[in-house]
Amino acid sequence: MNFTVEESNLMCIYNTGSRADLIAELTEMQTHLQSDETELKELAHSVIAKLQAMSDDDFTAATDELIADFGETED
Repeated sequence: MNFTVEESNLMCIYNTGSRADLIAELTEMQTHLQSDETELKELAHSVIAKLQAMSDDDFTAATDELIADFGETED
């Protein structure tokens, strides 16, 4: 599943560790949007639709690619 840069950023902001929790967080976030925040609402809808279409394993693989491993250092 390909996510846009904007979708990836939104996922990183609201990701709590699981696909189901991320869907819940994005759904909750939408309840706080103002009527003029249509782009953010559409972005959230897009991410939720993609998340619902993927498996938990696919989600883990996708988020592993999004999140840099800050524990590793280069010598």
